[in-house]
Amino acid sequence: MRLSAIGDTCHALAVIRRIQDNWPGVQVTWIIGKTEASLMQDIADIEFIIFDKSKGRLAYKDVQQQLGDSQFDIALCMHASMRANLLCRKIRAPLRLGFDRARAKDFQWLFTNRRIAAAPTEHALEAMMGFASAMGAEPKPIRWEIPLDEDLRQFASDLKSPNMPLVVISPCTSQRARNFRNWSVENYLAVISHLRKKNCRVVLTGGRSDLEREYGAALSSSAEADDLIGKTTLKQLVAILAEADLVICPDSGPAHMATTVSTPVLGLYATSNPDRTGPYASRELTVNRYPDAAARYLGKPVANLKWGQRVRHPEAMSLITVDDVTRKIDAFFDI
Repeated sequence: MRLSAIGDTCHALAVIRRIQDNWPGVQVTWIIGKTEASLMQDIADIEFIIFDKSKGRLAYKDVQQQLGDSQFDIALCMHASMRANLLCRKIRAPLRLGFDRARAKDFQWLFTNRRIAAAPTEHALEAMMGFASAMGAEPKPIRWEIPLDEDLRQFASDLKSPNMPLVVISPCTSQRARNFRNWSVENYLAVISHLRKKNCRVVLTGGRSDLEREYGAALSSSAEADDLIGKTTLKQLVAILAEADLVICPDSGPAHMATTVSTPVLGLYATSNPDRTGPYASRELTVNRYPDAAARYLGKPVANLKWGQRVRHPEAMSLITVDDVTRKIDAFFDI
């Protein structure tokens, strides 16, 4: 069970693939959020049960009906929240495996009867892999394999221009209280100008929130960039990311979606620790100003912070300079 968010469900898929690689033919049922299911639910060798939180209490009844009398060997409770904890108890399994006490948020330890091994400084993907390890799964090469049909691949391929690298910029994160993970429009404009001088085609992607649409309008009207913000499905987005040569984004779902399709990610990190939530396969490309933000706004070095602690200050992302990003771009394309 992993309901959300997009990046975390990408990690969960990697865990499922490791389980499948250890025990071919294993039957896997995944309880997943409605939005996240739109990306994952056509995976043929996984049964999906969708939890639609917009239905309120009825969502729990829907899951119960879909589970029916099914019996499972083990429930992997990979989402520590009260909503997920309540769902965990609806799964008929002798073992309900949850996070270790330190990471079992919202009293998850009361809803599970076994815990993964404690590991205080793991990347979020490695933390989830602890569930596979607790089952006895041996390490295997990480894989995801999100299906993309020919229409999706053609849609994305049409964005490519001959002899022009395709760079996707997903400028915004999800809109949550005191999130503060977005870089400024002005900085993105400068980066787009730099990319165009390197003969790159720039495509903007993102969701349908008002802020994301504002970013798209500002960046596409003032720079040579194609605005697809709010105009794609999640499946179309992952197809675009698969076609891209490089993705630039802050701490957000597209960083992990791009990782699933082996596209390098230039991550912009200041308010969150990239060692915990950064693009897993692109750490050398990440701009990491988290230590600077921790020192300036929390008055502490990273070593003295709780693992994964956010720097919730509206100016923190301004510590990332345009030069920080353009140097990474230059190094990437000059390889």
